[in-house]
Amino acid sequence: MTNLYDFFISNRIHRMFFDRLYSVSRLGLTYPGILVLGILSLLSTTFTACVSPKSIVYFQGDTLRYSVDSIRQSYTPTIQPNDLISVVVGSLSSESDAIFNIPNQFTTSVMRYGNTGGGAGQTLGYLVDSDGNIEMPLVGKLYIQDLRAQAAADTIRQHLLAYLKEPTVTIRLLNFKVSVLGEVNKPAVYVIPDEKITLPEVLSLAGDLTIYGRRDNITIIREENGRREYAKVNLTSREIFDSPYYYLHKNDMVYIEPVEARTTFTDRRLQLLPLFISIISTVGLIAINITR
Repeated sequence: MTNLYDFFISNRIHRMFFDRLYSVSRLGLTYPGILVLGILSLLSTTFTACVSPKSIVYFQGDTLRYSVDSIRQSYTPTIQPNDLISVVVGSLSSESDAIFNIPNQFTTSVMRYGNTGGGAGQTLGYLVDSDGNIEMPLVGKLYIQDLRAQAAADTIRQHLLAYLKEPTVTIRLLNFKVSVLGEVNKPAVYVIPDEKITLPEVLSLAGDLTIYGRRDNITIIREENGRREYAKVNLTSREIFDSPYYYLHKNDMVYIEPVEARTTFTDRRLQLLPLFISIISTVGLIAINITR
Protein backbone atom coordinates (compact mmCIF):
# COMPACT_ATOMS: atom_id res chain seq x y z
CA MET A 1 0.00 0.00 0.00
CA THR A 2 2.48 2.57 -1.21
CA ASN A 3 -0.16 5.08 -2.29
CA LEU A 4 -3.89 5.65 -2.30
CA TYR A 5 -4.34 4.34 -5.84
CA ASP A 6 -2.64 1.02 -5.08
CA PHE A 7 -4.60 0.90 -1.82
CA PHE A 8 -7.94 0.87 -3.66
CA ILE A 9 -7.06 -1.25 -6.71
CA SER A 10 -5.53 -4.05 -4.65
CA ASN A 11 -6.91 -7.29 -6.12
CA ARG A 12 -7.84 -8.61 -2.71
CA ILE A 13 -9.77 -5.51 -1.67
CA HIS A 14 -11.35 -5.21 -5.14
CA ARG A 15 -12.59 -8.79 -5.03
CA MET A 16 -13.90 -8.49 -1.45
CA PHE A 17 -15.75 -5.28 -2.31
CA PHE A 18 -17.63 -6.75 -5.27
CA ASP A 19 -18.37 -9.96 -3.38
CA ARG A 20 -20.07 -7.91 -0.66
CA LEU A 21 -21.82 -5.72 -3.24
CA TYR A 22 -23.27 -8.82 -4.91
CA SER A 23 -24.42 -10.11 -1.52
CA VAL A 24 -26.34 -6.96 -0.62
CA SER A 25 -27.85 -6.79 -4.14
CA ARG A 26 -29.75 -9.99 -3.35
CA LEU A 27 -31.58 -8.29 -0.49
CA GLY A 28 -34.05 -6.67 -2.88
CA LEU A 29 -32.86 -3.12 -2.20
CA THR A 30 -33.13 -0.25 -4.69
CA TYR A 31 -30.05 0.80 -6.64
CA PRO A 32 -29.22 3.75 -4.32
CA GLY A 33 -29.55 1.51 -1.28
CA ILE A 34 -27.23 -1.07 -2.82
CA LEU A 35 -24.73 1.65 -3.67
CA VAL A 36 -24.75 3.05 -0.12
CA LEU A 37 -24.27 -0.38 1.45
CA GLY A 38 -21.59 -1.15 -1.10
CA ILE A 39 -19.63 1.96 -0.15
CA LEU A 40 -19.96 1.20 3.56
CA SER A 41 -18.79 -2.35 2.84
CA LEU A 42 -15.79 -0.94 0.96
CA LEU A 43 -14.88 1.20 3.95
CA SER A 44 -14.93 -1.72 6.37
CA THR A 45 -13.02 -3.90 3.91
CA THR A 46 -10.42 -1.19 3.32
CA PHE A 47 -9.71 -0.74 7.02
CA THR A 48 -9.50 -4.42 7.91
CA ALA A 49 -7.70 -5.98 4.94
CA CYS A 50 -4.18 -5.09 6.04
CA VAL A 51 -3.76 -7.42 9.05
CA SER A 52 -1.40 -10.32 8.51
CA PRO A 53 -2.45 -13.45 10.47
CA LYS A 54 1.18 -14.55 10.71
CA SER A 55 2.05 -11.41 12.66
CA ILE A 56 -0.52 -12.05 15.41
CA VAL A 57 -0.30 -15.83 15.95
CA TYR A 58 1.49 -16.79 19.17
CA PHE A 59 4.08 -19.53 19.67
CA GLN A 60 4.63 -20.39 16.01
CA GLY A 61 6.85 -23.39 15.38
CA ASP A 62 6.49 -26.92 14.08
CA THR A 63 3.06 -28.10 12.96
CA LEU A 64 3.05 -31.37 14.89
CA ARG A 65 -0.15 -32.12 16.75
CA TYR A 66 1.81 -33.06 19.87
CA SER A 67 5.32 -32.30 21.07
CA VAL A 68 7.12 -32.10 24.42
CA ASP A 69 9.79 -29.65 25.53
CA SER A 70 11.68 -29.65 28.81
CA ILE A 71 11.18 -26.61 31.07
CA ARG A 72 14.50 -24.81 31.26
CA GLN A 73 13.53 -21.57 32.97
CA SER A 74 12.27 -20.87 36.46
CA TYR A 75 12.26 -18.00 38.89
CA THR A 76 11.92 -17.72 42.64
CA PRO A 77 12.18 -14.18 44.05
CA THR A 78 14.53 -13.28 46.87
CA ILE A 79 13.93 -10.66 49.54
CA GLN A 80 15.46 -7.28 48.77
CA PRO A 81 15.62 -3.88 50.52
CA ASN A 82 12.31 -1.98 50.48
CA ASP A 83 10.34 -5.19 50.06
CA LEU A 84 7.09 -5.47 51.95
CA ILE A 85 6.59 -8.91 53.46
CA SER A 86 3.94 -10.62 55.51
CA VAL A 87 5.34 -12.67 58.42
CA VAL A 88 2.66 -14.86 59.95
CA VAL A 89 3.71 -16.57 63.17
CA GLY A 90 1.93 -19.49 64.77
CA SER A 91 2.60 -21.57 67.89
CA LEU A 92 0.86 -23.34 70.76
CA SER A 93 0.07 -19.94 72.32
CA SER A 94 -2.17 -17.68 70.25
CA GLU A 95 -1.68 -14.84 72.77
CA SER A 96 2.08 -14.91 72.21
CA ASP A 97 1.63 -15.18 68.44
CA ALA A 98 -0.33 -11.92 68.41
CA ILE A 99 2.76 -9.98 69.51
CA PHE A 100 4.59 -10.92 66.31
CA ASN A 101 1.55 -10.68 64.02
CA ILE A 102 0.60 -7.11 64.97
CA PRO A 103 2.38 -5.54 61.93
CA ASN A 104 0.28 -7.72 59.63
CA GLN A 105 -2.90 -6.19 61.06
CA PHE A 106 -2.12 -2.59 60.16
CA THR A 107 -3.40 -1.42 56.80
CA THR A 108 -2.84 1.35 54.31
CA SER A 109 -5.45 3.19 52.27
CA VAL A 110 -3.28 4.32 49.36
CA MET A 111 -2.01 1.17 47.66
CA ARG A 112 -4.16 0.42 44.63
CA TYR A 113 -2.95 -1.27 41.48
CA GLY A 114 -5.13 -1.51 38.40
CA ASN A 115 -8.04 -3.91 38.71
CA THR A 116 -6.30 -6.23 41.13
CA GLY A 117 -7.93 -5.13 44.33
CA GLY A 118 -5.57 -3.33 46.67
CA GLY A 119 -6.65 -0.03 48.16
CA ALA A 120 -8.07 0.17 51.67
CA GLY A 121 -7.41 -3.04 53.52
CA GLN A 122 -4.01 -3.75 51.95
CA THR A 123 -1.83 -5.37 54.61
CA LEU A 124 1.16 -3.24 55.57
CA GLY A 125 3.39 -6.04 56.86
CA TYR A 126 7.10 -5.79 57.64
CA LEU A 127 9.22 -3.41 55.56
CA VAL A 128 12.76 -4.56 54.75
CA ASP A 129 15.07 -1.63 55.40
CA SER A 130 17.89 -0.42 53.16
CA ASP A 131 20.35 -2.71 54.94
CA GLY A 132 18.23 -5.82 54.32
CA ASN A 133 16.85 -6.12 57.87
CA ILE A 134 13.41 -6.38 59.40
CA GLU A 135 12.72 -5.56 63.03
CA MET A 136 10.46 -7.90 64.96
CA PRO A 137 9.11 -7.53 68.49
CA LEU A 138 11.42 -9.08 71.14
CA VAL A 139 13.72 -10.53 68.47
CA GLY A 140 15.03 -7.21 67.15
CA LYS A 141 16.69 -6.81 63.77
CA LEU A 142 17.10 -9.81 61.49
CA TYR A 143 19.07 -9.81 58.26
CA ILE A 144 17.08 -11.58 55.54
CA GLN A 145 18.27 -9.91 52.33
CA ASP A 146 18.85 -12.25 49.35
CA LEU A 147 16.98 -15.07 51.07
CA ARG A 148 14.07 -16.85 49.49
CA ALA A 149 10.81 -16.79 51.42
CA GLN A 150 11.26 -20.29 52.86
CA ALA A 151 14.86 -19.66 53.93
CA ALA A 152 13.86 -16.37 55.58
CA ALA A 153 11.01 -18.15 57.40
CA ASP A 154 13.44 -20.77 58.71
CA THR A 155 15.80 -18.04 59.94
CA ILE A 156 13.00 -16.25 61.80
CA ARG A 157 11.70 -19.51 63.25
CA GLN A 158 15.11 -20.29 64.76
CA HIS A 159 15.10 -16.94 66.58
CA LEU A 160 11.53 -17.44 67.79
CA LEU A 161 12.40 -20.70 69.57
CA ALA A 162 13.57 -18.59 72.51
CA TYR A 163 10.08 -17.10 72.92
CA LEU A 164 7.57 -19.59 71.51
CA LYS A 165 6.97 -23.30 71.73
CA GLU A 166 7.01 -25.09 68.36
CA PRO A 167 6.71 -21.92 66.29
CA THR A 168 5.80 -21.88 62.60
CA VAL A 169 6.52 -19.01 60.24
CA THR A 170 5.02 -18.21 56.83
CA ILE A 171 6.38 -15.41 54.66
CA ARG A 172 4.81 -13.86 51.56
CA LEU A 173 5.94 -10.95 49.42
CA LEU A 174 3.26 -8.27 49.35
CA ASN A 175 4.80 -6.05 46.69
CA PHE A 176 5.45 -8.49 43.85
CA LYS A 177 4.07 -6.39 41.02
CA VAL A 178 4.48 -6.14 37.26
CA SER A 179 3.66 -3.12 35.07
CA VAL A 180 2.07 -3.56 31.64
CA LEU A 181 1.64 -0.62 29.28
CA GLY A 182 1.32 0.15 25.60
CA GLU A 183 -0.90 -1.68 23.12
CA VAL A 184 -2.86 -3.85 25.57
CA ASN A 185 -6.52 -3.67 26.45
CA LYS A 186 -6.02 -3.08 30.19
CA PRO A 187 -2.68 -1.40 30.95
CA ALA A 188 -2.05 -1.35 34.69
CA VAL A 189 0.25 -2.36 37.53
CA TYR A 190 -0.65 -5.91 38.56
CA VAL A 191 0.08 -7.32 42.02
CA ILE A 192 0.92 -11.03 41.78
CA PRO A 193 -0.21 -12.87 44.94
CA ASP A 194 1.56 -16.18 44.25
CA GLU A 195 4.93 -14.51 43.48
CA LYS A 196 5.30 -16.25 40.14
CA ILE A 197 3.99 -15.30 36.71
CA THR A 198 4.94 -15.72 33.06
CA LEU A 199 4.82 -13.16 30.27
CA PRO A 200 1.77 -14.75 28.58
CA GLU A 201 -0.04 -14.87 31.93
CA VAL A 202 0.47 -11.19 32.70
CA LEU A 203 -0.60 -10.27 29.17
CA SER A 204 -3.76 -12.28 29.77
CA LEU A 205 -4.39 -10.23 32.91
CA ALA A 206 -3.99 -7.12 30.76
CA GLY A 207 -6.68 -8.33 28.36
CA ASP A 208 -4.18 -9.44 25.68
CA LEU A 209 -2.57 -7.23 23.06
CA THR A 210 -4.69 -5.09 20.78
CA ILE A 211 -4.61 -5.87 17.07
CA TYR A 212 -2.08 -3.03 16.74
CA GLY A 213 0.43 -4.40 19.26
CA ARG A 214 3.75 -5.80 18.03
CA ARG A 215 3.94 -9.37 19.21
CA ASP A 216 7.42 -9.92 17.78
CA ASN A 217 9.19 -7.08 19.61
CA ILE A 218 7.95 -6.88 23.20
CA THR A 219 10.16 -4.83 25.51
CA ILE A 220 10.84 -5.97 29.07
CA ILE A 221 12.60 -3.58 31.45
CA ARG A 222 14.11 -5.20 34.53
CA GLU A 223 15.88 -3.59 37.48
CA GLU A 224 17.98 -5.88 39.65
CA ASN A 225 21.27 -5.63 41.55
CA GLY A 226 21.72 -1.98 40.69
CA ARG A 227 21.31 -2.58 36.95
CA ARG A 228 18.54 -1.80 34.49
CA GLU A 229 18.14 -4.29 31.63
CA TYR A 230 16.26 -3.78 28.36
CA ALA A 231 15.28 -6.97 26.57
CA LYS A 232 13.30 -7.72 23.42
CA VAL A 233 11.27 -10.93 23.13
CA ASN A 234 9.23 -12.43 20.32
CA LEU A 235 5.87 -13.82 21.42
CA THR A 236 5.13 -15.28 17.98
CA SER A 237 7.98 -17.81 18.32
CA ARG A 238 8.22 -20.81 20.60
CA GLU A 239 11.70 -19.65 21.53
CA ILE A 240 9.98 -17.43 24.10
CA PHE A 241 9.69 -20.47 26.37
CA ASP A 242 13.49 -20.68 26.64
CA SER A 243 13.96 -16.98 27.23
CA PRO A 244 15.17 -15.76 30.65
CA TYR A 245 12.36 -13.22 30.38
CA TYR A 246 9.59 -15.79 30.05
CA TYR A 247 9.17 -15.78 33.83
CA LEU A 248 8.75 -12.19 34.92
CA HIS A 249 10.63 -10.87 37.94
CA LYS A 250 9.40 -8.57 40.65
CA ASN A 251 8.92 -4.99 39.41
CA ASP A 252 9.38 -5.89 35.74
CA MET A 253 7.88 -3.49 33.21
CA VAL A 254 6.36 -4.86 29.99
CA TYR A 255 5.89 -2.46 27.09
CA ILE A 256 3.98 -3.32 23.91
CA GLU A 257 4.87 -0.99 21.08
CA PRO A 258 2.40 -0.28 18.25
CA VAL A 259 2.93 -1.53 14.72
CA GLU A 260 4.10 1.12 12.31
CA ALA A 261 0.89 0.77 10.31
CA ARG A 262 -1.17 1.96 13.28
CA THR A 263 0.00 5.56 13.07
CA THR A 264 0.05 5.45 9.26
CA PHE A 265 -3.40 3.92 9.17
CA THR A 266 -4.79 6.46 11.63
CA ASP A 267 -3.36 9.36 9.65
CA ARG A 268 -4.71 7.96 6.38
CA ARG A 269 -8.13 7.36 7.89
CA LEU A 270 -8.32 10.96 9.08
CA GLN A 271 -7.21 12.20 5.66
CA LEU A 272 -9.78 10.11 3.78
CA LEU A 273 -12.66 10.70 6.17
CA PRO A 274 -13.86 13.96 4.51
CA LEU A 275 -13.78 12.22 1.12
CA PHE A 276 -15.86 9.30 2.36
CA ILE A 277 -18.35 11.62 4.04
CA SER A 278 -18.75 13.59 0.81
CA ILE A 279 -19.32 10.41 -1.20
CA ILE A 280 -21.95 9.09 1.22
CA SER A 281 -23.67 12.49 1.37
CA THR A 282 -23.79 12.68 -2.42
CA VAL A 283 -25.18 9.16 -2.74
CA GLY A 284 -27.77 9.97 -0.08
CA LEU A 285 -28.95 13.04 -2.00
CA ILE A 286 -29.15 11.02 -5.21
CA ALA A 287 -31.20 8.38 -3.43
CA ILE A 288 -33.62 10.99 -2.06
CA ASN A 289 -34.12 12.57 -5.49
CA ILE A 290 -34.68 9.22 -7.19
CA THR A 291 -37.29 8.07 -4.67
CA ARG A 292 -39.35 11.28 -4.91
